Amino acid sequence: MSEPCDLTATEARRLIGLKKLSPVELTDSCLKRIDATNPKLNSIVARDDKAARAAAKQAEKAVMRGEELGLLHGLPTGIKDLEATAGLKTTYGSLLYKDNAPEEDDAMVSNVRGEGAIIVGKTNTPEFGAGAQTTNRVYGATGNPFDPAKTCAGSSGGAAVALATGQAVLATGSDYAGSLRTPAAFCGIVGFRPSPGMVPSATRAASLNPLSVLGPMGRTVADAHLLLRAQLDVDPADPFSSEDSLNIPDQLTGADLGSVRVAFTTDFGQAPVDKGIADVFKRRVKTFSDVFADADFRHPDFAGVHEVFEVFRGLNFVASHHERLKSHRELLGPNVISNTEAGLKYSLADVARAHVEQTRLFHRYREFFDDVDVIIAPAAAVSPFPHSQLFVTEINGETMPNYTRWMALAYIPTMMLSCAACVPCGVDHNGLPFGIQIIGPKGSDATVLEIALSLERVLEGNGDTKRPIPDLKALA
Repeated sequence: MSEPCDLTATEARRLIGLKKLSPVELTDSCLKRIDATNPKLNSIVARDDKAARAAAKQAEKAVMRGEELGLLHGLPTGIKDLEATAGLKTTYGSLLYKDNAPEEDDAMVSNVRGEGAIIVGKTNTPEFGAGAQTTNRVYGATGNPFDPAKTCAGSSGGAAVALATGQAVLATGSDYAGSLRTPAAFCGIVGFRPSPGMVPSATRAASLNPLSVLGPMGRTVADAHLLLRAQLDVDPADPFSSEDSLNIPDQLTGADLGSVRVAFTTDFGQAPVDKGIADVFKRRVKTFSDVFADADFRHPDFAGVHEVFEVFRGLNFVASHHERLKSHRELLGPNVISNTEAGLKYSLADVARAHVEQTRLFHRYREFFDDVDVIIAPAAAVSPFPHSQLFVTEINGETMPNYTRWMALAYIPTMMLSCAACVPCGVDHNGLPFGIQIIGPKGSDATVLEIALSLERVLEGNGDTKRPIPDLKALA
């Protein structure tokens, strides 16, 4: 890979600052890559090439005039189709908004654009982000860049594919039950779930529910960190936003892994995990566990976490979609309908019990970190599966009780308000991308990123654990 669009974001930004890479050249490279690969993948679903090229030309003029440049100056960036973009169609993956062209950017998009990013398109997502399979009735399904017949996961699936193929050098995402982490794992890129409030959002229907967060995606940890810095803000409209949210270093130097204490787990004691994935994880751990000060297999007590997750998810769907369900059921997809209807079945007593149990879980989880710095686990429970299949119905011969259970590896940390970085770790037993998540307690974002950076360097030095690259010729 020798095209400008294949550069890491940090390297591209460095070259732009040195006047050795033109933002126009880089943007044209990404647009050409979209033209070449998008027909097979369907990851970029709305674009305005004229506006992108015009922005790139202005970025180039600013460089040549010697102006002060933003963090993302000249970097082609994909925006998840759950975030409003001024003048560029934003559908939320829903027929209800299939012709929606917002007049203003959402705040996070405005921040990213304000730091010089060139928006090259909207990335595909399931309807309202509901599901770990990127498909909807507006645009259809997005394929995995390593096998287009298989899923890229969701809900930030289009973003992960765009990064893996060089359609963009950065992409925004969001995460509730693994919407950043699972696509990152399935596509061989990096996704970072920040602590609640780090990247403020005022668009949540239930703003006091902190479980859904916005975050960055990139091809490397440094790239994700670069985008995160542009996304950080303090916004009083988000009740979890505060000055503490800005406590991220300008530069990552990496952690001294020889002083880091790690707990490994294949399943948190509660998550269904395919035996092949568990075996791959254990083999990979053997190749790098000796770099840590202390490392063994253990996990907090997560008993009761599934019911807590399901109640809170139901609560969130009722808050967001109950009125839509009553008025426009025929325009909604099965995930939104089933999740909202499931939420309506819970009583006030169920919600109260879930709050009490989550508090107990949270306290046990925090205590676990008294003598552990991070938990490392697989990022996804299964290998990428056909995108004709809406969700995973069974694992190891066991029928899943609902369509979300296979995502427990991701939603368990979410219920603890964790931050987590997903990094590539080679390929799995089926030859498809395999990722691991590095998890820390709320507020440990800088620590997790520093550890992820150092571990990424270790993994890149091993042929079995380095980041996989899709066959771009096969996708063209």
